[in-house]
This record gives sequence, C-alpha cells and structure tokens, in this order.
Amino acid sequence: MYYLYQVICYQPILNVLAFLYNNTADLGIAIVLLTVVIKLALWPLSEKAIKSQTELQAIQPKIDELKKQYADNKAELGKATMDLYKEHKINPLSSCLPLLIQLPFLFAVFRVLNVGLKNDLNLVYSFLARPDNVQTITMGLVDLSKPVIALAFLAGAAQFIQSKMMLAKQKKANIGQAPVEENMTNIMNKQMTYIFPIMTVVFGFTLPGGLTLYWFMFTALTVLQQYLVLRMKKNTITLNSGPIEGEIIK
Repeated sequence: MYYLYQVICYQPILNVLAFLYNNTADLGIAIVLLTVVIKLALWPLSEKAIKSQTELQAIQPKIDELKKQYADNKAELGKATMDLYKEHKINPLSSCLPLLIQLPFLFAVFRVLNVGLKNDLNLVYSFLARPDNVQTITMGLVDLSKPVIALAFLAGAAQFIQSKMMLAKQKKANIGQAPVEENMTNIMNKQMTYIFPIMTVVFGFTLPGGLTLYWFMFTALTVLQQYLVLRMKKNTITLNSGPIEGEIIK
C-alpha cells in the first residue's frame, strides 16, 4: 500500500517540484506553480464537490420537512430522504469524496517539503536533473523551512472566504424558513466557518512556511473555482428560466 502511495502520489509530486525548482531556482515560486499543477489536476473532482454541495444546500429545506414529517419513524425518514436524493439526482457522498481524495496530495506535499528535497532526491526520475542544495529562502526574504506567521494568517483568511461563500449560498437556499429552523439546520456550518480558519492559522504557526504557502495558494484557487462554478450555475439557471419569464438575456 505504501509503495503504491509513493509511486502514484509522492514520487510524481517530488519530481514536479524538482523540475519546477530547477527551472525557477526559487522554492517559493516552485511551490506556487506546483499548487497550480495539482489544482488543475484535481479541478474536475473539486468542481463536482462544489456542485454537489450547492445541490444539497438547495434541497435542505425539503430534508428538514421530511425530518418533521417522519420524526418518529427513522426508517421511513431514511427511505424518503434517499427518494429525494434520487429525484434530484444527487449523490450525498459526492460532496465529500473528492475532498478525501485530495488529502493524500496534501500529505505528499508535506513530506516532500519536509523530507523529500533533502533525503529522497534518489527518487527523482533519471531524465531530470537532481537539484543540489535546495535554498529554502524565497525571493531573498522568507525562509520557507520555518513557520511564517504572515502566510498562516493569509491561509486562514482564504479559508474563511471559502467557507463564507458557501454559507452565503446556503442562506439563499434557506430563504423562507423560520429563523429557529434555519438556526437548527445551519448552526454547525456557521460554527465551522470560523473554526476552520482559526485552526488553519494555529496549524500555520507550527508548520513550515512552504506547506503554509501551498495551503494558502490551494485555498485561494479553490475560492476562485467556487466563484466560477457558482457564477456559471447562476447563469445557467438564468438562461433556463429567461424564456419562461419572458426575459431577454443579452
């Protein structure tokens, strides 16, 4: 199992970073470019997760109604909920599965930045030059081998923006619900909107700056992707509803 992880995930990331470092001579720039490469590779999975999450949010009021209707019958509640998912063609697992798939890449980047560039250069492919004496100071200013407080706060801010975007989308989906019902439905998501960014900053205080830079860039690109996906979804709904409402879309 470990061998497969090394061959499929860890070694390719190590080699991509080695290639980028060889051509930029700056670890910070190489990490930024590596993040872009990984994000593009995972783009379809992330897009599917975002769409599934917004679809689940859209039917949340109906799920809450089912919970009230079958409050004393868990079996019927489960069946009715699954029927609702089938009706709207939603797989509840599709919103979290892509996120789980991304975890091995995060662990691989962590190991590459902590160990790989020092002790695992023998895993660099034969057709690539092995970088010697990798300099961890980027732009001649920041040492990415040590915690960087500024990057920790940037990563936390990006995490907050990402969570806030999805929470705003959820609030629109729950318009019309009673305040008490809305609070019961969204209380956990609202808490996570603040807890995750705080955890990100705390972890950033202890992690190497290179990993925090990767975390910040990956989250920032995810925010961009969320904006594009949600905008595209909104435009699709507008175009589909326009002819019915007699609107002219320019």
